[in-house]
This record gives sequence, C-alpha cells and structure tokens, in this order.
Amino acid sequence: MPNLSGCCPVVITIHGGFWQSKYGLEEFDPIDEDLTRRGYATWNIEYRRVGEDGGGWPGTFVDIIDAINHLTQLEERFQLDLSQVVILGHSAGGHLALWLASRVNNVHSDEIGSPLLVSIQSVISLAGVSDLRKMWAIHEEKGGVSPVASLIGGSPHEVSERYRLASPIELLPLNVVQILIHGELDRHVPAKLSVEYHRKAIELGDKVRLVVLPEVEHFLLIDPLSSAWRVVIDCLETSKESSL
Repeated sequence: MPNLSGCCPVVITIHGGFWQSKYGLEEFDPIDEDLTRRGYATWNIEYRRVGEDGGGWPGTFVDIIDAINHLTQLEERFQLDLSQVVILGHSAGGHLALWLASRVNNVHSDEIGSPLLVSIQSVISLAGVSDLRKMWAIHEEKGGVSPVASLIGGSPHEVSERYRLASPIELLPLNVVQILIHGELDRHVPAKLSVEYHRKAIELGDKVRLVVLPEVEHFLLIDPLSSAWRVVIDCLETSKESSL
C-alpha cells in the first residue's frame, strides 16, 4: 500500500509463465513495488497452475475470480477505491486479465467460478496470450506438448468448447477499455497475436489500443528499469480516462 491519505486506485497484477507451477507471483514483486511508489494499491494475485493439484481447467480460472472478489473484504480496511481498478497481466497473465474482463458485464454466461464482484475500469495486457487456439498451433509447430493444451485439458480439436469459453479473442467484444502492449521481438508470444486481436476488437466496437514496441522482447515489459516499462506506466495513466 502507498503511504497516502484517502482511497487508493488499485492495480491487480497477474504474472505469466504459461500457467505452469514453476513460475510464481514473485516475478511481479519489482513492478508492484514501483507501482506502489507511484501511488497505487497493488494486489499481486496467485492461482493454481498446471502441475499443482486443481490447476488448469477450470481451477486456474476459478482462482483468479476468487482472488479479485476478495478485495471487497479488504476495501474498508485498506481504503481501496474499487471504482478505479485496473488489471495488468503479462503473457499468460495477460490472457487471464483479458478473460476476466469478459466477465464484467455478464455477457458471457457459463458455470466457471463465482460472479465477478469488482468492476474493472480497464485491462492492460503485456504480451498477452489473447488467442489460445493460435498459441496452441504455434507450439505444435515447434513440437512437444503445448502449455495451452495442458491448461485447457486437450487440443482445440478435443475440447473445442473450452477454448471458446477461455480464449479472449473468442469472447469479444469485452465492453471494457483494453490496452495491448507487445514487443516486436517477442519470441515467446508473437506480437501478431495482439495485432490480430486488436483488429477484431476494433471491428466489434471495443475501446482498445495497441502499442507495439520496436526492439523490445518478452520480459522487458516487466522490467521497471526499462524504457518499455515507462511506456506501460504512461498507458496506465491513460487508462484512467473513460475513452482512449
């Protein structure tokens, strides 16, 4: 928590790591500390991941809803302004952030987890996996088991309905402000995923902005000492506005 008087805007951070158990929320400690210094209350959430009991489908999705809903129990104690909540996710966390945004207006009804109790002002996806089918195909071309298939419990051919319920590009329009930031040199999650997601979101009338950074790779986006992170901060300030 920042040392400020009055209610604080909240940034919920969701780490990446292709939803695997060997990657945890400590990855986001440096940027959360930076955000706190800038006056934001940060909520760095964890979730059951692939390789842990209950991780994957649907446990991972249930966990992130529950983690965000828990803020309603902390609102008064920590003077949180839950009318100003931004979700910031990186890589697989970007996927989960965009998926959460699809729950805000209850447009997409299913039986995955509890209803979302916290309104989301905007979402910032940093190199987010916005298209699970395409990410699965990219991994398949490289050989080996796709982390996407491990998360969802099968390939798009085997569990197509799960992909429809879990892949952000298939849930558009989200009706929430979205900012997509991607490094042009990203070798883990190609920038074309954000480019194609942005194109479809615009066609469907969503408020969405795309920023592709030249000479930037996957992890520079979450390095608080990098110029890429300064772009993220600028976009965070922009996201406070009602329109892009």
